[in-house]
Amino acid sequence: MAERKSLAVGIFVLGGLALGAAAILIFGGMRLFTTTIPAVTYFPGSVAGLTIGAPVTFRGVKVGTVKSMRVHVELSDLHAVIPVFLDLDPGQLTWTSGTPAPGDAELRRAVRAGLRAQLVAQSLVTGQLAVDLDFRKGPVPAASAGAVLEIPSVTSDMQHLKDQLTELNLPALADKASHVLTALQRILDDLGDKTEPLAQSVLLATADAHTTLQAATSAIRTVQADAATTLAGVNRLSLAGSRELANAGARLDVVLARAASALAQANTLTASLSTATAARSPERADLQATLRDLAATASSLRSFTRDLQRNPAGTLLGHKSK
Repeated sequence: MAERKSLAVGIFVLGGLALGAAAILIFGGMRLFTTTIPAVTYFPGSVAGLTIGAPVTFRGVKVGTVKSMRVHVELSDLHAVIPVFLDLDPGQLTWTSGTPAPGDAELRRAVRAGLRAQLVAQSLVTGQLAVDLDFRKGPVPAASAGAVLEIPSVTSDMQHLKDQLTELNLPALADKASHVLTALQRILDDLGDKTEPLAQSVLLATADAHTTLQAATSAIRTVQADAATTLAGVNRLSLAGSRELANAGARLDVVLARAASALAQANTLTASLSTATAARSPERADLQATLRDLAATASSLRSFTRDLQRNPAGTLLGHKSK
């Protein structure tokens, strides 16, 4: 009976050990048999919020965990740094050479190429931090002679903001703001005493402006009425001028027609004169004969006139003077 109980207890213990080993293999992801690459980084500021087991990421992809932390103080200048030891999983990295599991040499080349560590917030609510790896511009560090790979660190964004706030000298800024507010209060008090007279002046100016506006409105209305009357007169004058111009146009047409007729008659007369005065035309020969006859008649009349003057009676009676 006792042997059976011992056998049952042994089987139970072996089963528990088997279940425990299976749980470790399942939840540990077979990492008991995985080789990690140790590394260390030094953070000069506070690492509050960073805990052991915190993730180590590369642009958001988990590539390892925080193994341990400690404080290192330089007694010569009392300068303290915090080394943070990391366990990097080489299975989460692939290199251009095609090596799926890089070793220490590949990571050292990555550090020389600009691989840096920085504290980042996992959650703004809980304040927990993680270590993020990325390639960042900066001076190339000297080769580490230690056995553990050293990854240089850069200041976190939160630490950079804290440094800027510290450099702002907030007490001095608060003092200046207090002086500015005091001066502003004095200005407001002075304005309060002058506000009422200024308001009265504004009201009087508004009333004057209203009166001026009413007078200008009345004048504008008068000018509008006069302008309307003037425009009506101009319109009537324009209509009368249009009618007179139409009548004058008709009379002008008659005058132009008569002038055209007179011009035609003048042209006919000119043509007749040109024909009559031609060198060999009969009319010109007749005209010359007529002119000779007229000249002879004029000579006879002059002789008769002289005779009549010398001897009127004899000339009339037919007697010649001696």
